[in-house]
Amino acid sequence: MPTKTRAAILIQPNSPLVVDEIELPDPGPDQVLVKLFASGICHSQLHQIHRPPDDPRAQQARPTLLGHEATGVVVAHGRDVRHVREGDRVMTTWVDRGASPGTVPRSRTEATWNGQQVAVTTGTWTEYTLLSERLVVPLDPHAPTDVTSIIGCAVMTGAGAILNALQVRPGESVAVFGVGGIGLCAISAAAVVDAYPIIAVDLLEEKLTFAKRFGATHTVNASAGDPVEQVRQLTGGGVDYAIDAIGAVPTQEQVLLATKPGVTALRRGGTALLVGIPQKQGHLDTNALLNGRTYMGTLGGDSRPDRDFPLYVRWYQEGKLKLDDLITQRYPLEQINQAVDDLTNGRIFGRSIIEF
Repeated sequence: MPTKTRAAILIQPNSPLVVDEIELPDPGPDQVLVKLFASGICHSQLHQIHRPPDDPRAQQARPTLLGHEATGVVVAHGRDVRHVREGDRVMTTWVDRGASPGTVPRSRTEATWNGQQVAVTTGTWTEYTLLSERLVVPLDPHAPTDVTSIIGCAVMTGAGAILNALQVRPGESVAVFGVGGIGLCAISAAAVVDAYPIIAVDLLEEKLTFAKRFGATHTVNASAGDPVEQVRQLTGGGVDYAIDAIGAVPTQEQVLLATKPGVTALRRGGTALLVGIPQKQGHLDTNALLNGRTYMGTLGGDSRPDRDFPLYVRWYQEGKLKLDDLITQRYPLEQINQAVDDLTNGRIFGRSIIEF
């Protein structure tokens, strides 16, 4: 029978979310119904909430469920689901767990609210969620269910940028521009693989101090001078890898210039990686590319959840990934608008979560 659940609903952009009851259908053949323990609050969701009025997506919006990283327990599943069963603890994500190109879920979630259809992608700002089994990964039953809720996006993207997209090796230098949740996960993974130096770049001194907890060996305050020049001075010309974990126009441009130039016929230059979702397009210095540098982007850190998530849980259990420190604020579902406001106005260090 259908499941009724309380959820945070975005009725229209640039308006407060409404916490109300929605109805989910029974699981389709390839779907999993999950009762959630906790959900991360990702900065990318702000782009959906705060769309400019002239954005066509804002004008065509319909009620929407937000959120895409969570933990929960399976309470029902469709007949074709094999990798989890009722009672299993799981992590949810927005990346196909096997990273199979072109995989399309066969069953679509059709939630309803007050007789209206609600747009659903993953939808984790809700007590129950209905997902494709491709977006659900088993969670070690001995692992906590609160802090692991951010593995499905923040950890996957930040750590994946280091492990998968860039494949950083010991002794290679890394600069991370923007030390929010994703940036701190990138710094953590860089420390695990023994990169050096690991440079945190941000506008706030408090965030830079916080980044040292996660493995940053050096910091650059971008409000106190040109961050590119500061990175070059620290490294004698530039880093092997620079990560933009923000997506703002200045950082899009700065990460390329912060990498070391190449030497013709002798060595390639450094690599800049765009991780943060850009809302406006920057202008790249193409001469920097001619100097042997590389500019690339990634969604989700090129991660394969089935392979990578158990590794990140193990890192946490071994004390290498400090998720307890990374979670700096917790909210009940009823305070979702306060949570959004805190994140919008820069009051969150690390990552915040909803606890159900």
